Amino acid sequence: MASSEITGVRRKIAHKVSHSNIKTKRWQFPNLQERRLFVPELGRFVRIVVSTRDLRTIDRIGISAYAAQYGLDLSRL
Repeated sequence: MASSEITGVRRKIAHKVSHSNIKTKRWQFPNLQERRLFVPELGRFVRIVVSTRDLRTIDRIGISAYAAQYGLDLSRL
């Protein structure tokens, strides 16, 4: 199943509600992107699947700090 490699965000279950208020189950998928990000501490690029929310946070605080918050070792990727 597709999920973010840093935060682990996955699909969620939701309801589609019709005009007559009949609720049927459906999936809500996160916006996942495969990106090639440069890690300055390693001096190389890392290919990783992240959500767009993760990308915004990586731009703000950096990939190493963000991965450290979630206990991910970037050298193994």
